[in-house]
Amino acid sequence: MKKIGLFCLAIGMSLALCACGQGNEETAEETQEQGAQEAESGASESLPEQDDPVPTSYLTGLECSEEEREQRPIAIMINNLEAGCPQAGIGQASVIYEAPMEKASVTRLMPLFENWSDLEYIGYVRSARDYFVYSALEFDAIFAHFGQATVYTGDLINGDEVDNISAAVAGIDRPATKAFMRSDDRKAPHNVYTTGQDLMDAVEKFQYSLTYHDTHKQKFAFAPYGEEADHAGAPEASVIYPGGKKTGLANGYSNVEARFEYNEEDGKYYRYQYGGEHIDELTGEQLAVENVIFQYCHGEFRDDEGYMAFECHGGWQEGDAESGDFKAVVFTGGRMIEGTWSRYSDTDPALYVDEDGNPIELNRGKTWVCIIWDEHADDVVIE
Repeated sequence: MKKIGLFCLAIGMSLALCACGQGNEETAEETQEQGAQEAESGASESLPEQDDPVPTSYLTGLECSEEEREQRPIAIMINNLEAGCPQAGIGQASVIYEAPMEKASVTRLMPLFENWSDLEYIGYVRSARDYFVYSALEFDAIFAHFGQATVYTGDLINGDEVDNISAAVAGIDRPATKAFMRSDDRKAPHNVYTTGQDLMDAVEKFQYSLTYHDTHKQKFAFAPYGEEADHAGAPEASVIYPGGKKTGLANGYSNVEARFEYNEEDGKYYRYQYGGEHIDELTGEQLAVENVIFQYCHGEFRDDEGYMAFECHGGWQEGDAESGDFKAVVFTGGRMIEGTWSRYSDTDPALYVDEDGNPIELNRGKTWVCIIWDEHADDVVIE
């Protein structure tokens, strides 16, 4: 795969800084010209509008009110170190993103919540990384976190593109001083939490829009209303390991011991990590989703501290010699559908298509997206 440059430019009508790496030989002018050509050629396409008889969620495809449908979600950075588990309130998320963190030793989570103003308790909140911010932008989400990797994330989250909610830490231009608290029953830094009301107060303070912007687009293609996704010809997959079965591998998921097990009775994938069930602290219930997506991305280390960068934009387009390099695997209904992903601007979501270029339909419900470090793709185990 082609290496991302010192700053990976978000290709589209407008360019934005993304992940960083080494070895870019293109000039900014050449990249901008390329982005304009791709935008004109229709490289960034939208999904066909879901023809549902009732209002349905953009995130889950499930029935909701029209008001709920149009309310923007909130994305919250959540700790996934063992010392920070179990997390509180995460079971209410509609979508969860997971990606490797420093030195790819563990992962961090970014759940996205709908109807979040009534959330009682969410934790435990940690700092931002820019590749998570770019994932939040796929959903036009408000982005909440406690701190940041300033040198790599500061310009992005302090800019106009991101509706940012953060505590008063170094590098934050507009802090939400009352949005986060520390609990007494855990040690720092694993004890920061927030509530829906505190987040709503911050949104009102900064005058962020509570409804989707005009640039918002549907990310997931769901099965027709009232039906299951039809992937009868796809291979079966009942247990999936994003980082393999062994610990000590340098892919982020290995030391977390992450896996998903499919339950045919309810059509859900149940999450396990650190040798047991991954549960929500508030309910004691195991996390489960209807869909799991492995989105393979080129990754690099940015510095000696092991801070990471992942390629957030690009992908398949007709006539591209590198077509297929941006791999995606979708698990739904106990089946595995291989395909590719593409994304050509910050306001576009990454879309998943099969080998024929058709949108991959998901079953309606919750989705877990694992960012897989492509250079360690061989570690993935699917049974």
